[in-house]
Amino acid sequence: MMRWRLRLDRWRQIFPRRDTETLRETQRTATSRHGERDYESVRVVDSRVAAGVSFRVSKMSFGRRVELMTRIREVARRMEFLAAGPDAGGKMDAGLVQAEIEKLYVAWGLKAVSGLVVDGVVAGPELLAEAGPEDLFREALAAVRAETGLSAEEAKN
Repeated sequence: MMRWRLRLDRWRQIFPRRDTETLRETQRTATSRHGERDYESVRVVDSRVAAGVSFRVSKMSFGRRVELMTRIREVARRMEFLAAGPDAGGKMDAGLVQAEIEKLYVAWGLKAVSGLVVDGVVAGPELLAEAGPEDLFREALAAVRAETGLSAEEAKN
């Protein structure tokens, strides 16, 4: 019995027990050795505004870029038309359309919000836009724009 215990202890020293995350990492490196590439389609961004809050932002791909351009094309045309007008009402409407575009960006690129509860409900992208803190919404918008490769000025154009 004692000999078996010694062998087991020796075995555990050679092959330590691993947690789930370590096993996943081992599987990734093992997969990578065979010429395959592991790619995560989302990126986790920790909030600088609120401690403990993080965003899961979609990475840009060809298909997602086409989807984003399709969603925003008509709204952006309408904003340009309204902004070109001389009256204040048109400029206010253009500002409203710009807010719609920002909401579209967040709905398109933000997959999940973790660590945030709004009015007793765990916040997701839609709830963040509707009732969440505006500074967190702006931070999520900046993270999505950074992932698209557009600055705030480029996104307006």
